[in-house]
Amino acid sequence: MLPVPFAGPHAYHVIFLVSYASWLLFEFVTGSSRKSRDPKKARDRGSFIFLVGMIWVGIGLEFACCFRLQQAAIPWMRTEIFFLGIALMWAGIAFRYYAMRVLGRYFTFQVDVHSGQTVIEVGPYRYIRHPSYAGGLITMIGFGLSLGNWAGLLALLACVGIGYAYRIHVEEAALIAALGEPYKNYMRRTQRLVPFVL
Repeated sequence: MLPVPFAGPHAYHVIFLVSYASWLLFEFVTGSSRKSRDPKKARDRGSFIFLVGMIWVGIGLEFACCFRLQQAAIPWMRTEIFFLGIALMWAGIAFRYYAMRVLGRYFTFQVDVHSGQTVIEVGPYRYIRHPSYAGGLITMIGFGLSLGNWAGLLALLACVGIGYAYRIHVEEAALIAALGEPYKNYMRRTQRLVPFVL
């Protein structure tokens, strides 16, 4: 059973490809413009490359499962799940962009801390410490659902989860070292990715 984008009407194929390409373009453009100003001093510890690598491994496994493990295809409400996935992809992109805008010049793709940086607690940062990662996860959940394969979705989330776990560990260690007690207090008041839960 092929994924809806490739087995359904041609319009579904176009919707999926436009959404997927828009996501990749968004990440490429923002990534090019949000690099650390001094990458030699960045506190990244390879977390950016590791995260990107895990995301691409997850995407590869997602596609592989869709075409090679078709018995794991979601058999019910395939069209509805496809459109739910597309909606989540766009919602995740929008939320990630919003988080970037709120953080402003402090947002970089490599872990870094700017001179004079303070703890930001407005917008989504009032409730969660890493809303841009939450947006990325929402997008990837939507991507997995739009392809309609449970095994692929689980493989994607496992890879991305490992990537984000290391990234968040590195980022929070850097922020604690640079910002000290104010950031520790902020950590006590907030969750990492989901308000009041995780």
